[in-house]
Amino acid sequence: MRVAKVIGNIWATRKEDRLSGLKLLLVKPVNILDKNDDLLPLVAADIIGAGVGETVLIVSGSSARSAAGDMNIPVDATVVGIVDDLEIDQSVLE
Repeated sequence: MRVAKVIGNIWATRKEDRLSGLKLLLVKPVNILDKNDDLLPLVAADIIGAGVGETVLIVSGSSARSAAGDMNIPVDATVVGIVDDLEIDQSVLE
């Protein structure tokens, strides 16, 4: 699992049939240990109703397909949780 920030929505009228009914979000992974790391955004299927601005948990690979409900669905990332709070041991960041 990774932590990411939802930065947008994606609408695709025409898409692969197995993606029908899935909400798609644009998420930017967060590198908690290095805030200067510029990780690239990616598209994630949303199965829990997250929104823009929220911090979320995402899974990828076979976990993403399984979470989306079908091992044959063509997704690389799925939002599986909304982060309520985050606590980091500051000594790790030094």
